[in-house]
Amino acid sequence: MASPKPSTLRVGRRYRPSRLDGPYDAIIIGSGIGGLTTAACLSKMGRKVAVFEQHYTAGGFTHSYDRNGYEWDVGVHYIGDMGSGRTLGKRLFDHITDGQLKWAPMAPHYDRIFLGDRHINLVAGPKAFKAELKAAFPEEEQAIDTYLSYLNKVAKAVPGVVMAKVLPELMTGPLRLLSKRSTPEYLNRPTREVLESLTRNQELIGALTGQWGDYGLPPAESSFMIHAIVAQHYLYGGYYPVGGASEIAKNIIPVIQQGGGDVFTYADVTNILIDNDRAVGVRMKDGHEVRAPIVVSNAGVFNTFNTLLPDHAPYKADYQQHLKRVKPAMATVCLYIGLQDTAENLQLPKTNFWVYPGADYERQIRDFLASPEDHDIPMTYISFPSAKDPDFTRRYPGRATIEIIAPGPFEWYEAWADKPWGKRGEDYEQKKEAYAQRLLEKLYQKLPHLRGKVDYYELSTPLSTDYFCRYRTGEIYGLDHTPERFEQDWLKPKTRIPGMYLTGQDVMTCGVVGAMIGGLLTTLAITRLRGLPLAKRIFVG
Repeated sequence: MASPKPSTLRVGRRYRPSRLDGPYDAIIIGSGIGGLTTAACLSKMGRKVAVFEQHYTAGGFTHSYDRNGYEWDVGVHYIGDMGSGRTLGKRLFDHITDGQLKWAPMAPHYDRIFLGDRHINLVAGPKAFKAELKAAFPEEEQAIDTYLSYLNKVAKAVPGVVMAKVLPELMTGPLRLLSKRSTPEYLNRPTREVLESLTRNQELIGALTGQWGDYGLPPAESSFMIHAIVAQHYLYGGYYPVGGASEIAKNIIPVIQQGGGDVFTYADVTNILIDNDRAVGVRMKDGHEVRAPIVVSNAGVFNTFNTLLPDHAPYKADYQQHLKRVKPAMATVCLYIGLQDTAENLQLPKTNFWVYPGADYERQIRDFLASPEDHDIPMTYISFPSAKDPDFTRRYPGRATIEIIAPGPFEWYEAWADKPWGKRGEDYEQKKEAYAQRLLEKLYQKLPHLRGKVDYYELSTPLSTDYFCRYRTGEIYGLDHTPERFEQDWLKPKTRIPGMYLTGQDVMTCGVVGAMIGGLLTTLAITRLRGLPLAKRIFVG
């Protein structure tokens, strides 16, 4: 395994106090897609916004990095609903990038679910999706039809959930009463409970929930709402940004700059400034203070209320009590692989592989966490970014990349958490290497012709997620998407602290489009009635 070399892929402008061009109308902490969406939407409404990102590149989990002649995305493995300009996600992307971001479709069978020796394809398009499942499970036609009707009913109910995030308190009560009439009773029940009311066939349930890694919870623990949102999101197939994941931030930043704002990297915010019980700006790591009447945190609720808010901030204790009702999402490792040949020559698919020992996800996770060496890896996601991106060969001729994601609890690596990145010692590297070899074997089991063709690989752990993205325990999806999480009324853009807002995946849901919608909701909470034309343009079209 080659030793890492620093990445040269950078998006954003390096922070210097002398480069600040205030006064700013709003400050946004963190350049994840929620923060960038808020910044771009505000910029288009005439607001001057400064985005502060502590990493060396902007984009949060939408950034890419290159090393040893290869490039990988870190979180944009595929996105749904990009094939039509009528979908909310596509309209929002076009709005914040001025239509400059382009998308490439994956294969029609965009996800392949392996359950032991069997596999089931998830195929783009409701008719093809249904036909493929019915061919695989011919005795389950009624369950499959009912399942798809459930997805449709959840899709119709979600706008009410979304609007409750931004309506004034006096209006949320009446909205709940109205929405209850159209809200299915299974909306926020555990996913497995809902599906077991439709069928006893555990392999069908395994196939239907084989994308649970997209939101980080197995079906017995997740809310059916997040499962249905994700399943519906990919129902028309998967897409990948042409030019790689870094194109997302590259195309959003000019929109922010058109309004006089900017996105600064190496810009570490240590505190939110509170004056007269309202947020008035931020303090940087270098001690410099930047003032603005609006402060938006895209740093996640745990970082925001435990670290960024000073002790004298109003309602801090209340929010810390709220935090006890939610918990961080799962942590993962990611194996980044480089090969010295093209994706076409290596026959790499434009299909994601979800590899499971069987359909009993919960038992497999439980057994693995109790004794990792004695049990199979409970979930292995294999992605082929260089095959998905039609521009990859132009940028990296004769090269190809693969990524493998698997569970990797923070506790496994906690002993090295206080060591500096890149210098955690030989024992840490040995632990990583052992897991990397297990993941490579998973790849070779499915694509044996790749054995001996890997040129470079490196494993990232939850410590890397913490170092680069400030998620302390490596929780890539922010908060667990349990039924209880969706009952938390305080998870919304406008906080009780005047001038302070939240954005990103903790506001709504995980995923790129989920976090983008969080960014849009934050914009609407800030601009109120002036944001109605924007809301109509994005939500109605």
